[in-house]
Amino acid sequence: MIELEGVPELVDPVMVAAFEGWNDAGDAASTAVGHLDREWKGEVFAALDAEDYYDFQVNRPHVWLDGGVRKITWPTTRLSVVRVGGDKPRDLVLVRGIEPSMRWRSFCNELLGFAHELGVEMVVVLGALLGDTPHTRPVPVTGVTSDADLARTLDLEESRYEGPTGIVGILQEACTHAGVPAVSLWAAVPHYVSQPPNPKATLALLNRLEDLLGVRIPLGELPEDARAWQLGVDQLAAEDSEVAEYVQSLEEARDTAELPEASGEAIAKEFERYLRRRDGQPGGHGGHATDSGLGGVGGAGDTGSYLRDTGSGRTRPPKRKPGDTEEPPETSGSTEEPDDSDGSEK
Repeated sequence: MIELEGVPELVDPVMVAAFEGWNDAGDAASTAVGHLDREWKGEVFAALDAEDYYDFQVNRPHVWLDGGVRKITWPTTRLSVVRVGGDKPRDLVLVRGIEPSMRWRSFCNELLGFAHELGVEMVVVLGALLGDTPHTRPVPVTGVTSDADLARTLDLEESRYEGPTGIVGILQEACTHAGVPAVSLWAAVPHYVSQPPNPKATLALLNRLEDLLGVRIPLGELPEDARAWQLGVDQLAAEDSEVAEYVQSLEEARDTAELPEASGEAIAKEFERYLRRRDGQPGGHGGHATDSGLGGVGGAGDTGSYLRDTGSGRTRPPKRKPGDTEEPPETSGSTEEPDDSDGSEK
């Protein structure tokens, strides 16, 4: 039995988790949970035993100096609690760690043990995958679940994925079998600029999480970081005609695929969503994900016209041509989900 000392009784708690590694293209998902922990001043109350789940030749410990004393930080997964205020206060249990090297079933059972003891009502797992999506368009974020009733209630996709999976898919299925409502949110990251960080994808995940949970998420400097990221990639693409041509082909494919969505009904629905999220926000801007002034970052209306940030120092994206198929295992070459992200077997 897990005994939690010092953790207060939680209000409508939801567990939000992300794991570095295969499920975390551009570090977008783990950065999103780290942002929540930092902005809401999370208090760590538990850490899983690193010896049980990690191969230290794969995820090596770090040695550092603390006042001249050498200390070691071991790779692990930590849990913290944040208290979210507002009209309808609720608490979040944040899980942030590294995809385990072994004993995945025990790993998930231990997390579910904490969820049970804390009275968690739902588990939301964040992930990011590489896909054929242009950096100039809104970041696609797909919400999936294995629960048909939850899919209808929250307007999510019901998972139909089959294939290799990561810890995100395993944890979601463990939740399903344990009777705990679980959702996975997946952001698609452009494969031609896959190196972390990707603040635009992180912002899109927070946007979708905000909608799902009905909470307002403080963004700090994230909107400005997302602008700088897009403009840095804009400049690098403009310097390479092959990359620019490839990005244009992705834009055309994306715009053609989404043309049916540009209906009066879809636009009205998006505008209503915007007004709901603005309601009660002082000044009407800067308080949460859709009021970031980014236009299409995670939402509708991306114009791609940001002021250039030539000092971003971002690594040059590798040359990719239309037809190239070199992709990591988690992507099937589409903007849907990766093996474990697609509809996440989740």
